[in-house]
Amino acid sequence: MKEKYWKYSLIIFIIVLGYILFRQAQPYMNGILGGFTLYLLLRNVTFWLQTKMKPALAVWLVTLSTTLFILIPFSLFGWALVGQISQMHFDTESIIQPAWKVIDFVKARTGFDILSEKSLAFLVAQASSIGQSVMSGVSDLLINLCVAIMLLFFMLYGGKRMEHYISTLLPFDESNKQEVLSKIELMVRSNAIGIPLLAVIQGVISFGGYLLCGAPNPVLSAMLTAFASIIPLVGTALIWIPITAYFLVIGDWVDALVMFGYGGIVISQCDNLIRFLLQKKMADVHPLITIFGVVAGLPLFGFMGVIFGPLLVSLFLLFLDMFREEYLVDERRQKKD
Repeated sequence: MKEKYWKYSLIIFIIVLGYILFRQAQPYMNGILGGFTLYLLLRNVTFWLQTKMKPALAVWLVTLSTTLFILIPFSLFGWALVGQISQMHFDTESIIQPAWKVIDFVKARTGFDILSEKSLAFLVAQASSIGQSVMSGVSDLLINLCVAIMLLFFMLYGGKRMEHYISTLLPFDESNKQEVLSKIELMVRSNAIGIPLLAVIQGVISFGGYLLCGAPNPVLSAMLTAFASIIPLVGTALIWIPITAYFLVIGDWVDALVMFGYGGIVISQCDNLIRFLLQKKMADVHPLITIFGVVAGLPLFGFMGVIFGPLLVSLFLLFLDMFREEYLVDERRQKKD
């Protein structure tokens, strides 16, 4: 009884303390998951380098190289994005006239005045809130990048010991342990490589359409389309539909129809096709697992949910299959025997 008391008390303490630590670590969850992702991507390279030089030197070399390859591209991309936004220019006269017609139409049909004092106050408050969210997001990004790099260094430094320790905690036999660890590495690797690759491809494809239709700023629109390709279900439509609406507002019906057709047929269908091919090629994952995984992962993990959401769904199905093979199928075989 005393041994059982200590055993279950220890389990309760572990669960409670783990929950408290998880809640406190939530603001840095993207950095923690990012460090874990980088570790899985770089572990083999690091272990190989450790056979050619001092282990500590190999870890420092990989960490510094990763820092440069992460911070420099992020900085250049951010600089390019800010530059594109600062250079934005619209034909204000061609926008204002149709906009007044839309405002008058809405007021005549619904009685709602878009330019009333209350509506303008709401728009100003929303703009201020968006500005604060952007500044907070930039600050969180920098903090999480530092957390990811720091975690990567320590995980690489004690990588093999850490993996052995985690392996001893898993409640499976040796073959199932290897299957679980292989599944985790495969899913994280395929999503970490496939999702940015899909974004780049979608940005290039959409850029051609924006040039064809004469969108106001095709480079910025293509960048935003690349970002939007990460979002499940709606994805790139978040960008090309507002651009179509812009052409309608200024009265350019031809470009609006071309943009709508190009967006619906080329951009969106290429998004589905390329996503399916990449996931099938890199991890043999059904597209529905990716879609439902991202939907479930974004509220749990934030941006990193696009990688770890599908991993959760895949592990759930894997554990379900293990339970079926280990207990249900074996019990039926024993009853037959």
